[in-house]
Amino acid sequence: MARWQALCDADPILRHRLPGGAARFSIAQPGLAVSLDIAEGRLTLAEGDDAATRFGAEAAIWEKFLAPVPPRHHHNLYALRMRVPGFTMEGDELAWAQHAHLLRRALDLARWLRCGGTGPAPTSLRPALGVPTPGPAATGRYVTVHARGRDYVLYGEAAGTGRPILGLHTAGSDSRQFHRLMDERRLAQAGFAITAFDLPGHGRSPAVAEPGGWALDTELYAELILGFVEAWGFTEKPVLLGASMSGEICLEMAFRAPERFAAIIACEAADHIERRRTPWADHPLVNAAIYIPEWIEGLIAPQSPAECAAEIAWHYSQGGCGTFPGDILFYSGGWDARDRVHRIDTARCPLTLLTGEYDYSCTAEHSAATAAKIPGARFQRMDGIGHFPIAENPACFLDFLLPALLSQHAKSTV
Repeated sequence: MARWQALCDADPILRHRLPGGAARFSIAQPGLAVSLDIAEGRLTLAEGDDAATRFGAEAAIWEKFLAPVPPRHHHNLYALRMRVPGFTMEGDELAWAQHAHLLRRALDLARWLRCGGTGPAPTSLRPALGVPTPGPAATGRYVTVHARGRDYVLYGEAAGTGRPILGLHTAGSDSRQFHRLMDERRLAQAGFAITAFDLPGHGRSPAVAEPGGWALDTELYAELILGFVEAWGFTEKPVLLGASMSGEICLEMAFRAPERFAAIIACEAADHIERRRTPWADHPLVNAAIYIPEWIEGLIAPQSPAECAAEIAWHYSQGGCGTFPGDILFYSGGWDARDRVHRIDTARCPLTLLTGEYDYSCTAEHSAATAAKIPGARFQRMDGIGHFPIAENPACFLDFLLPALLSQHAKSTV
């Protein structure tokens, strides 16, 4: 306890971010509890279980949580809460949302100690990639797309030459997620190029609603994608690639417009996702620029490079007011294809589903069950990857993506 307290006191991240915080949490197992009291710019540890917000589990669950590389769904408090039986959270939800970043850092320091770390803990416990953020390898331009009875101006960018891939970003983010994948030599050597675009009000595409007014639904999303394909002027049918909410719309495109694509690769996708809407992403007492990156942080695998995870968090911290929750209206609300995925005709367009081992939102089991409903669809679990395969670990993702691309392209050209 003394060593953990000393680490908390000396940690520059906590020292910078603690001022203004005020909450008390407890981490408990049968026979033992530790309180974390945040007050007056300091985090104080003590034995006890009298906090307003309590996280409880058997010792075996905490043992997995504190491992150097925790097993799937044991790597983050949000993952534990959603997917691990026996884990409980009781008390003040608002306090957790307001202080989730501080609580995670304190528990990272505990993991650092538990795993034998010496000296100050690194900024991230994920492995360091050691490669700087790539420069803009892409060439961008704006196109006008007509959808839902009006014109939208969308920013798109392309990198490389070869068979085109149309990449779709995740909820609340933008096409910068594809920059590292665009720089992967193996993709170029295999003869593929990437084009990606920003949805309205995302990244570099102009906003189309007042702050907080964005709301995405299936019809608008589908029209924007098909309109972009037409406006961009592809010289051949692109492969459609998406993850998370864009993986879901990939399934919709496989159903309603298979003839427009050479193949479709839907990552982290299922016919329906529940329990992924949160009131704290657009709450007046919660800083969305801190909370939303924290909400998605646990969706990234612990093996994914620290630099990639930091880029994902930075992109999410820059999302416009209400953009992320507006996308989640589609992802975990409006999207429900349980009545029609079985009607997808993979003879018209090959379909692959790829889902990361560590994804606790759309689990590998969710995706496998969806693929099993679609005759001819292929599914593979991606070990060592989470919910953002395109951005969180592009090199590892390519080990799964390239075989799917080459296989699906071969099918589409027969």
